[in-house]
Amino acid sequence: MHEIFIQTEEQRAILDTVSRFVDDEIRPRSAELDANQDPEESFSWEIIEAADKLGLRTMTLSEDYGGLGADSLTTAMVVEELAKGDLGISVVLAQTLKLAQIMEKALNDEQKERVLDKFIGDPRCCLAIGITEPDNASNYFLPYPSPFRTTAEKSEGGWIVNGMKHFISNGNRSGFYLLFVQTEKGVGLAEGSTCFLLERDRDGFTIGHVHDKMGERLANNAELVFQDCFIPDENVVGEVGKGFSVLAKFFPQSNAYAGASITGVAEACYAKAEEWAKIRVQGGKPLIEHDGIRAQLAEMRMLIDASRSYIHRACWLADNQEHGWDETLGALPKAMASQAAWKIATWTLEIHGGHGYMKEFGVEKLVRDAAAFLHSDGVNRTLFLKAANFMYGMPDYE
Repeated sequence: MHEIFIQTEEQRAILDTVSRFVDDEIRPRSAELDANQDPEESFSWEIIEAADKLGLRTMTLSEDYGGLGADSLTTAMVVEELAKGDLGISVVLAQTLKLAQIMEKALNDEQKERVLDKFIGDPRCCLAIGITEPDNASNYFLPYPSPFRTTAEKSEGGWIVNGMKHFISNGNRSGFYLLFVQTEKGVGLAEGSTCFLLERDRDGFTIGHVHDKMGERLANNAELVFQDCFIPDENVVGEVGKGFSVLAKFFPQSNAYAGASITGVAEACYAKAEEWAKIRVQGGKPLIEHDGIRAQLAEMRMLIDASRSYIHRACWLADNQEHGWDETLGALPKAMASQAAWKIATWTLEIHGGHGYMKEFGVEKLVRDAAAFLHSDGVNRTLFLKAANFMYGMPDYE
């Protein structure tokens, strides 16, 4: 279904490589890894290292840094293709690809020299972003005028950070983080937070609980805990107190990448539903010969194609904003894609009947995965309000 969107032979070659990677490395392992009771055991370094050998882990970096210089549209295509094999692997690599892309743009020359060579040289180096806290999730999407609970006090040569982040994708697996911390008291997180570059081995920084998730289990989410963690001034990204300007300037495609991941799950559901409808005989003929089932498959196809078109438009405009970037594109594509994927997953379950409820058919895993992005990368209802506020010039909160 990618065919009409491929613009270049390079995109075609990349997607062919990713498709083979999914068949060879992800699909044979995903169900067994997903079934591990310990969430940390669901993560696979072997898959990440195999992705690195193909250049996938670093593909969004420019050629100057050993990457492919992949644009946001190509990256979204790759993220979707990965999610056809497993949502968790797609998320691990999507986070890393997105943040590598952002770090090359947002870090200063000295920071890039310190970080990017190490990132490129370590086939296990993933990336993460520390924003969400137990008390601040939808708060920062709108944003509500409350501070981050994770705070930094100025000290000689740097900052002392205390607090905790949670639900952080790649939180226990990353080598480097972009961390958002409250540095100014008496104002909200949008006005008084700072973005810091954080290294994994910094004193006072530890990994807390690794969350035991319903789905998307091949990606780990974890707590980041800070106890008098010193971060030097040279690790400030952008300007002190202007962390949200880093988000606004460098993260326009984040929402669309999330939408691409969940669209891959919708694709995997559709493929299962179509295959089952062709082989399962009820009422004297294959399910696909029943008008209602055949029409439902067509509706699935429509929802997938429409979601992908929206995502691709957002990705292209994120890189070419002078041609009509609209801030709703930073909120709505994921919401649409996740709602479509959830509908398609439940229809796939219904088409399989009782077989869909049995784990050995693989539909059960897809239903659990499909639920993830109703909330991940922003709760949909919050994103609708965010987009509406952009559309009608309303303040996020009165």
